[in-house]
Amino acid sequence: MLLRLASRFAVLLVSLAVASLIVFAVMAVLPGDPARVALGLNASEESVAQMREEFGLDRSWPVRYTEWVTGLLTLDLGQSYVSRAEIAPQLVDRFAVTLWLVGTAMALAVLVAVPLGAVMALRHRSGVGVVLSAASQVGMAVPAFLAGILLIALFAVRLGWLPSGGWTPPIEGVGEFLRNLVLPAVSLALVQAAILARYVRNAVLEVMDTDFIRTARAKGLTRRRALARHGWRNAAVPVVTVLGLSLTSMLVGAVVIERVFVIPGVGSMLVDAVAQRDLILVQDVVMVLVAMVLVVNFLVDVLYVVIDPRIGGRA
Repeated sequence: MLLRLASRFAVLLVSLAVASLIVFAVMAVLPGDPARVALGLNASEESVAQMREEFGLDRSWPVRYTEWVTGLLTLDLGQSYVSRAEIAPQLVDRFAVTLWLVGTAMALAVLVAVPLGAVMALRHRSGVGVVLSAASQVGMAVPAFLAGILLIALFAVRLGWLPSGGWTPPIEGVGEFLRNLVLPAVSLALVQAAILARYVRNAVLEVMDTDFIRTARAKGLTRRRALARHGWRNAAVPVVTVLGLSLTSMLVGAVVIERVFVIPGVGSMLVDAVAQRDLILVQDVVMVLVAMVLVVNFLVDVLYVVIDPRIGGRA
């Protein structure tokens, strides 16, 4: 098991290295001079040359890549081309906001999807199961941003119960923080909850058709008790895969949701940096998001082995 985990950790490191090369190469070949864009079209050639030297833009690509990767490893992400502010403190603050949003949305999705998917499976031949299955199909078809707009129209504009946007850090008031968090978290969770519920339903149905569940039923256990005692562990393996995919989808989907609800997270930071052509900031944010996706995939592999050690031996 330890050897398998070590090999997957090595794959993670290699994937991070390859991803950093791709991100840097894409940013490097984009047309336009970042120094010229930052200073404006009317800037003198001397000012542009000075800025290029200041930020190391006049150096060769291998040197710039090495310096950038070294900065990532030491948490020195450099300075913004536009604002001249240090990127690392900004990114930490913005990332904390995004983690609150994505973490809350993920928790909501799991809390809704697991019991809902189990009910859909256990009662799949009844009217309740059919209705819930149809509702999950509809939920999968609704984009997160559209769900956000509809929730704003209902709960913020029509009913006036919740704010339509904005952000309050928890240290400035838990009540207002939760009020601002509810609508964006629910918007981000709806689609993923519907997807997770479908996978939970399919996983439970597959487990309920196995021999050991039939044996448990023959010993007098009800379907629910047989599932609770013997089925969830086996059903968890495919569900964990979807949980990892859902979490990465939420990280990407947060970019849109943060714009809809005017939340100062990593997504808003990335969109603003793209609009200003602040390429070093874009490069850092994209690399952090890619790293998060790769780390989530690694953790999913670890959970496989924890849930079912036999996987580590077979993989």
